[in-house]
Amino acid sequence: MDYYLTLKFLHIIAAAIVAGTGTGIAFFMFMAYRSDNPTVIQITANHVIIGDWLFTTPAVITQITTGVLLMKLQGYSFSSPWFMWVLTLILVIGACWLPVLRIQYRLRELATESVIAEKTLPEFKRLMRWWIALGFPAFIAILIIFYLMVFKPVSVV
Repeated sequence: MDYYLTLKFLHIIAAAIVAGTGTGIAFFMFMAYRSDNPTVIQITANHVIIGDWLFTTPAVITQITTGVLLMKLQGYSFSSPWFMWVLTLILVIGACWLPVLRIQYRLRELATESVIAEKTLPEFKRLMRWWIALGFPAFIAILIIFYLMVFKPVSVV
């Protein structure tokens, strides 16, 4: 199989995993939070952390690696306006995602404490609001990157 097509295939699959897993994780975590059931929240928070390590993290690494290799293969400039937009959006996503990862661990701890106390703790609700607030700009940035990848509205050379 052609090297370019293999890289492109992996790049697209990784993008789908990042977007799909992120959306799925957000949905299930939000629904668990809305249940106000500490046991449901605890189990879901644990699965969200596992999902991020098993799916999101490897897909992000694959996405970045294949993206750089595709750019080199196609002769795209790493100083082009298009790349600067993509890089900026990746940094925005990272600036949102890294705190979210830390928050998820704390949410899991608080959910465990909530199971013992048989009620959702106030700090959990505060952190969950942060988790949601950080998810929105990251998701919008992912959508913009999809747009840039497909339409390339600014110069790539």
